[in-house]
Amino acid sequence: MTREELARFDGREGRKAYVAVQGKIYDVTESPLWKDGNHQGAHQAGGDLTEELKSAPHVRAVMERFPVVGQLEEAPASSGSGMPVAALLIGIAVVVIVVAFLVL
Repeated sequence: MTREELARFDGREGRKAYVAVQGKIYDVTESPLWKDGNHQGAHQAGGDLTEELKSAPHVRAVMERFPVVGQLEEAPASSGSGMPVAALLIGIAVVVIVVAFLVL
């Protein structure tokens, strides 16, 4: 499941509540602690909580109580700035073409 697909499972308006932790996607819909996709005002369903829960104790034991419904797909390769490689290459090509026209 992609991050965009996961975002649809935010627990609001009757939708299921899914969260990703360490690459696994868990269904937390039935937990009373995740009412309307919000965990006690601290976390919102529909996203990857790996970083937010990194220092939380017993994360694995707690999450194993919930059904696993999928795996979170890795983001596409990027240049490190968050810009996809294809977009970066297109930008470079445009600059080269503009410079070529200015020189000629």
